[in-house]
Amino acid sequence: MTAMPLTARGAVAATSLVTPAAELTAVRGDGPWPVEASDQAVAWDEGVITYVGPADGLVEFDPEWFEGCTIAPGFVDCHTHLPFAGWRADEFEARLSGVSYRELHGEGGIYRSARMLAEASDDEVLAFCRSLVQEMADHGTTALELKTGYGLSVEAELRQARLARRLAEEAPQTCSVTLLACHAVPEGMERADWVRAVCDELIPEAVREGLVDAVDVYVEDIAFSLDDLREVARCASQVGLPLRCHADQLGPSGAAEAAVALDALSADHLNHVSAAGISALGAAPATVAVLLPTSTLFLRSTPPDVRALIDAGAAVAIATDFNPGTSPVLSMPEAIATACSLYGLRPLEALAAATENASAALGLAPERGTLAPGRPADLVVLDGDAFRMVPYRPGHNPVVRTFVDGERVGGR
Repeated sequence: MTAMPLTARGAVAATSLVTPAAELTAVRGDGPWPVEASDQAVAWDEGVITYVGPADGLVEFDPEWFEGCTIAPGFVDCHTHLPFAGWRADEFEARLSGVSYRELHGEGGIYRSARMLAEASDDEVLAFCRSLVQEMADHGTTALELKTGYGLSVEAELRQARLARRLAEEAPQTCSVTLLACHAVPEGMERADWVRAVCDELIPEAVREGLVDAVDVYVEDIAFSLDDLREVARCASQVGLPLRCHADQLGPSGAAEAAVALDALSADHLNHVSAAGISALGAAPATVAVLLPTSTLFLRSTPPDVRALIDAGAAVAIATDFNPGTSPVLSMPEAIATACSLYGLRPLEALAAATENASAALGLAPERGTLAPGRPADLVVLDGDAFRMVPYRPGHNPVVRTFVDGERVGGR
């Protein structure tokens, strides 16, 4: 993990403030959901919040006042595929013409992004990604995940992990780096041989160099099996790395249930999660159900039964799945709007999903994702006098200010 130095001091006040409860690690099931309060202020010193409450109760600070605006925790984008090195808009157009994701997977998709990354220099990759990370800050993202998965050889995956770590060190946000070596089977290799190389060579070296904070496995019939997931989880646990899982995206695989059984931080996608998977996530003490609504929209996939997940007691998070093929969306407000309109989340459920619960999916909770004294001053000021204005206006960037550890890093 990387973060800004704690040097900032300041305060903001606005017409409204909304935050999940600070005493929770994640909001589960029926809540308690965040509540909104009027005429509130937040103050911080050395990057740490010292006051959250009525604006007229703030002393020793002269807050910047934002009339008609809302203060909220900064957004946590807990599933992205940065760094990458170019776009795949032609694949988007091909899907609109009837070509399926599965059909593109062979010659395009992950393999194509791997070729693009291999052809770009380190400086070219970092220059391309820096502007994207800043754009994410301008859209209110204060913490995010970076992933490998476009390397597809031991050395190329290590190279991408090193690039991700460099990007994390330069980014204005707090960043976590995930090793997604089991994203696709490298061309010319057997799946079992690649899993063995990941466990015997890649994970140990990535840990030795201090490059990654977690591992991830794409469980799907075109990718990796439940047995592969268990083997990678076993190897990762031996070196202290937590597990994440791409689960049940293209069809029911049992990955959500397996992720819970393996104490994974998260099970992500879940478009085709089974009733058993929903029950497992509802009873899971730690595994967050990460929803990726803009990916569902771009792929025109079946939405998951989000209400069933919430009713079962699951901790539900939202992320962008920002990648060049299936979700070229880096805006968390857009992901929130899509989650509400496409998945049926209510605005304050979406707020918890995009802040505290997303932070839990990255292992950052309870430090980040809420506004409370003693927590890092990661917050956004949003135009509109209630949080419901964010999902109500898709396509609009509502972010007026973004602060990470009290430093202004984005906004208008």
